[in-house]
Amino acid sequence: MDTGLLILRVVVGLLVAGHGVQKVSFRLGGNGLAGGTEEFRHDGFRGGTLTALAAGAGQVGSGLFLALGALTPLAAMVAMGVMTVALTVKLPHGLWVQNDGYEYPLVLVVVSGALALTGPGRWSADHAVGLTGRPLWLSVAALVLGPASGLLTRAVLHRAPAPREEAAGAHPAG
Repeated sequence: MDTGLLILRVVVGLLVAGHGVQKVSFRLGGNGLAGGTEEFRHDGFRGGTLTALAAGAGQVGSGLFLALGALTPLAAMVAMGVMTVALTVKLPHGLWVQNDGYEYPLVLVVVSGALALTGPGRWSADHAVGLTGRPLWLSVAALVLGPASGLLTRAVLHRAPAPREEAAGAHPAG
């Protein structure tokens, strides 16, 4: 079981962290901070650079902490929060990723939640420093607060969609 948790934590944690790196740099195929900022604006979010930095930092930090098995419930909560925001952006496209759907963020939210419940296993930073046997309420709090924080972020930072150009009387060139 510990080997499975280690593999799961490392793969999912590094994927979440990599997703954040893409938001704020040119590494891993990212478009730099300006590209991350533009992505959030395109998706209808306020905050510009600060929003991109906060999302990127949340993903990098939570992903690395998950991979290490360090402060696992907190790391899982943050990962669930940022990936819940991504899920809400992709929700209108349906489930499947080939249609730009929410399949991938959903998987990351669910796996992070499972890690919050199971803990990181024996081969983890938490275990090495004696952070084992945490109370169930802490894991349940992470499960609730992670997605709730993502939904709250969406509600606070997302602006109403602008009317389409065609509706304003402009006609696309074509």
